[in-house]
Amino acid sequence: MNVIQLPVNKLVAPKPQALQDPDWVRWSLITIAISFISLFICLPLGLVIVKAFSKGLEAYCLALSEPDTLSAIKLTLITAAVTVPLNTLFGVTAAWAVTRFDFKGKSLLTTLIDIPFSVSPVISGFIFVLLFGAEGWFGGWLVEHQIKIIFAIPGIVLATLFITFPFVARQLIPLMQEMGSQEEEAALSLGASGWRTFWSVTLPNIKWALLYGVLLCNARAMGEFGAVSVVSGHIRGLTNTLPLHVEVNYNEYNIVGAFASASILAALAILTLILKSALEWQQARR
Repeated sequence: MNVIQLPVNKLVAPKPQALQDPDWVRWSLITIAISFISLFICLPLGLVIVKAFSKGLEAYCLALSEPDTLSAIKLTLITAAVTVPLNTLFGVTAAWAVTRFDFKGKSLLTTLIDIPFSVSPVISGFIFVLLFGAEGWFGGWLVEHQIKIIFAIPGIVLATLFITFPFVARQLIPLMQEMGSQEEEAALSLGASGWRTFWSVTLPNIKWALLYGVLLCNARAMGEFGAVSVVSGHIRGLTNTLPLHVEVNYNEYNIVGAFASASILAALAILTLILKSALEWQQARR
């Protein structure tokens, strides 16, 4: 039997249209992207570091060791330590409810999760002032019972909690919808309890998205300015988080102090990007 051999070039798939663009088009787009990133991201971050060390390492260390700076760092860590676990719990619960159950108000719940993305952080802070301030809805009762929320740590935690609660849920909901519930139903049909199903089936499947959401939530909690600025009162050593402390130092022309504190936030941003890339690489590998 004679075998007809087709020319090799007939079997080669054509290049995608994007790869057929002229070299000058591709290099122009690459140059624009790199220039934009360098101008608006790398340059500002570099200037923060330069300004922070403008008077030497000793001045930088002294600025970070000031009592007000240490208090701001401590309050920032406390706020993140409270809000991130709560938002993680809420995110997992909300994602489970939205993707595993049908109920009235499901679309409303999904919409409410997105509210902090659409509302200005300053407006979010004012909402808590209207609720818990001295002239707010619950202000009289709070004053009567000597409970202080606004211009105190509870107000800062509440404002940060509101701003950051969509991050975990929004990472989990699309993934869990795509996964479906077949594996969980199979585990339940084999006699596994609800908790055993969650820990052995659901959690391993969502762990990278969960870590990604927690990472973004933590970064936003430590860097939040607008809502916290409204409810904090800017009390030195008591209610100033690190972003607010940067503003105070800058307004008082303490340039080294302001940029030294800002360098911590910049380092947090860089670390977040590194961890984010690592998690994305792990997800892609998986």
